[in-house]
Amino acid sequence: MSMRRGVRLGVDVGTVRIGVARSDPDGILALPVETLHRADDGTELDRLVAIAHEFTAIEVVVGLPRHLRGSEGVSAKGARRYARRIANALPEVRVCLVDERLSSNQAHHRLRESGVPEREHRAVVDQVAAQVILEQALEEERLGQHAPGAPVAPTTRKNAL
Repeated sequence: MSMRRGVRLGVDVGTVRIGVARSDPDGILALPVETLHRADDGTELDRLVAIAHEFTAIEVVVGLPRHLRGSEGVSAKGARRYARRIANALPEVRVCLVDERLSSNQAHHRLRESGVPEREHRAVVDQVAAQVILEQALEEERLGQHAPGAPVAPTTRKNAL
């Protein structure tokens, strides 16, 4: 299988903010897009859906935060729930989870290397973490010749039980 053509979105799910990045249609570059602020009513998901439609995304790659030893905690459960919400909102788009260990550390490192002062990281670090997650997924597809991550299916009556 060759690299699929189409824009992919990378999503870094946090409890306060959600970072969004996108690829170019050829899956070569990953670029920061936006930081969404979590809302009690979930309206940030509407913005994420709008971004997916704006770029005609073929896939949404959601980072799955695992502990260094590979186990999952509360954050991973939250990312899984959010990925399912994305899959329900975008049933025509492939949604998958990819391991994102240390993506936030890599994002802070990149920002420091770029000369961005620490006090300015908060505004963009989630976007850069989403970019790191997306780059890892694109590399996995290039090297493995298969779509990255573990697919997340939309909830149906059958699999909701």
